[in-house]
Amino acid sequence: MRTNRIRTIAVAATALAAALSLTACGGEDKAMGTKPAGAADTATPAATGTGGTAQPDAPEAGTPETQTVPAEGKHAGGNGKKPETAPNEKAAPSIPACTPKNSTVKVSSVSRPINHLLLTVTNTGSTTCHAYYAPFLRFDGAQAVYPVLDDSKPQAVVTLSPGKKAYAGIALLGEPGQNEPVKSANLGVGMVDKNNQSKGESTVKLPAETYTDGLGFVTYWQSDVENALMF
Repeated sequence: MRTNRIRTIAVAATALAAALSLTACGGEDKAMGTKPAGAADTATPAATGTGGTAQPDAPEAGTPETQTVPAEGKHAGGNGKKPETAPNEKAAPSIPACTPKNSTVKVSSVSRPINHLLLTVTNTGSTTCHAYYAPFLRFDGAQAVYPVLDDSKPQAVVTLSPGKKAYAGIALLGEPGQNEPVKSANLGVGMVDKNNQSKGESTVKLPAETYTDGLGFVTYWQSDVENALMF
């Protein structure tokens, strides 16, 4: 009996010594920052906001915020519709020159000033035309064009609506005694465009007993008779 009791006390002492040894090792591990073999890793909990929901990391200082690029065909801040494009304005149609195709000319005698004729052009077309510069005149098919009086140039091109007229004065003679006057029966009247280029010629019959010495002049087209005959 006594022997068994001694054995029981010995076993209990051995167990207690082992337990104390394990406890001492665990404390030493904690003090040295190590973890005992077989210990599970402890996860670091994520930062949580209200309600425990994980919050996204804040952007680093100086990092630009991400911008949303509008989809093709859409415009930022709009409703996805392309802006309306104003229709192209049609250019105003250019006004053509008065030519033998859209006008007629006639020549007539006048009482004053003496040795002058009046040339009239009438727009016979259905649209407006410009009477550009001065008419090109040739008496009886002469090769040289009759002189044009530059001082008669108007401030603006004469514009003729359908049925309207423009006028040019013709001085038949120059200084007396310079050239011998020659009788003429027909007059070639050439019309020009805005570049002063010929656009055709009409031939009209001159009043009886028309004489010219080639030293006279013709004025620019004028809007009224008085301006055409004042030179």
